[in-house]
Amino acid sequence: MNPSEENEILTLIFIYSGEFAERVIRNLINDPSFCKSCGLYCDSCKYGVYSYVKNIRAAIELPSPAELPTFIDNPEAYMPKRIPKADLCISSGLHKDLLLELPYVIEKAGVKGLIVPIEDFMEVPSGLRRQLEEICVELGLESAFPKPFCSLEPAEGKPTISKFVNELRVGRPQLEISIIRRGNSEVIGSTVVKRSAPCGSTWYIAKKLIGTETKKDILYDVIAKAHHSYPCTATMNVDPETKEPILHLGGFIIREEVEKALKQAESLKP
Repeated sequence: MNPSEENEILTLIFIYSGEFAERVIRNLINDPSFCKSCGLYCDSCKYGVYSYVKNIRAAIELPSPAELPTFIDNPEAYMPKRIPKADLCISSGLHKDLLLELPYVIEKAGVKGLIVPIEDFMEVPSGLRRQLEEICVELGLESAFPKPFCSLEPAEGKPTISKFVNELRVGRPQLEISIIRRGNSEVIGSTVVKRSAPCGSTWYIAKKLIGTETKKDILYDVIAKAHHSYPCTATMNVDPETKEPILHLGGFIIREEVEKALKQAESLKP
């Protein structure tokens, strides 16, 4: 990637069905009506901090799988007639036959990469994922299939997807935490969201951590309650590959990142 490309704005299109992609879009544009988890206690912690509305070229909703035949012989008939050129396509909730057609459609439009978040393994089973990976390799498209979306990290050889994670600061969460003493206990004094889960849950969890004791059992309980309360959009059905509900995988990720931030805070103590 040359310097001029590095300075260009990363552009996105969403081709989707269902609510999950809309949730990600609303988080990326920082819609003021989106996050209402704190209710009356909302202090607008994230509003005005960022907005990536200029990065989004289009959000194209296709018919839901329930509205379509089980098998589609002509998937191209259901695809968008026109797709604006963009760097990256994010897709979720599509009928399996439409999803298999998607790489061909976006490659013709000049898109460089495809992200298909897996929040429910029934939507993108392992066999379908492997087919999509092979098609993307054939077409020269970058691809990622994060399970769940909040597991997405920068990857060598995938500059466009890495730019999405690094510049839009979404993917696997990253936090900065400060520790203070309160009586005989250590508690979390402040939190800073360096990178958020694409659904925006990291902001809510970070706020709930403030004032929490750093004892593991107390910390884990607060994280779990906040993660479920936001709520996480991943399925509770047990994933055949990981032997865990994908929702639990998301919970493990944020727990690991909180622990990592606490260790960093401990190392900075005088």
